[in-house]
Amino acid sequence: MLRKIKITSCLAVIVLFAGSFLLGRFAAQIAPTISSAIQTDAEENWGLSFQEEGKLPVANATIQEMEEYNAYYAKDTQEKILYLTFDCGFENGNTPAILDALKKHQAKAAFFVVGNYLETSPDLVKRMLEEGHIVGNHSYHHPDMSKMGKEEFTKELGELETLYEQTIGTPMEKYYRPPQGKYSKSSLQLAKDLGYQTVFWSLAYVDWNQDSQPTHEEAFDKLLKRVHPGAVVLLHNTSKTNGEIMDELLTKWEEMGYTFHSLEELPKTGGEA
Repeated sequence: MLRKIKITSCLAVIVLFAGSFLLGRFAAQIAPTISSAIQTDAEENWGLSFQEEGKLPVANATIQEMEEYNAYYAKDTQEKILYLTFDCGFENGNTPAILDALKKHQAKAAFFVVGNYLETSPDLVKRMLEEGHIVGNHSYHHPDMSKMGKEEFTKELGELETLYEQTIGTPMEKYYRPPQGKYSKSSLQLAKDLGYQTVFWSLAYVDWNQDSQPTHEEAFDKLLKRVHPGAVVLLHNTSKTNGEIMDELLTKWEEMGYTFHSLEELPKTGGEA
């Protein structure tokens, strides 16, 4: 009887082990499928890998893949041209110096503003326009827009468009920069359907942290080594360092043979809806 119990127990252990093994195999087979589905549907953070000095960095997608959505982060060229862009979340006194430097170098830029900036600094926005710069849509509230449906997405951009037209008196140009650099295929398509050109970047550095601003030397080290032909440059207007170095930075880029161009020159091969 004791032997029979032992045999029964052993069989139970074997069955349990076999069941666990098969369950594990099944889980391993479906895990890649689930993971892949999450990657397809989830938002992404725009990212760059600077692998070779003076060369286009490796990005989340190729220039050609982004063009399908009327989206850009650089121009595919060997010509030494740069597209200067600034993200404007609020004003802390550095924008006038940036504008002064741009004017001195006759460089046209794009400033992507949010609702707070337009509400509190309308005179600076008007100056940007008067001096030939683009003022683009960085959303009204600066939320993560990658998971928004059509209605919510349209409202977020539309509220800023309305405030802009009330403040400036003319319609806002259709340039969009995703808040926080977050996007998805669906958000890119929504922006395209609304007639927007989505603008990412291929050159940036950590200039946004107010509590840890880079030194001039640190800024030049990043911005001079990472610059490349056709780059869309992202800088923040809130950076004290940027305000202080802008004139010298533009001079150094010019000495390297670069010229500054407007986003208007980027082709809209993706087309508008």
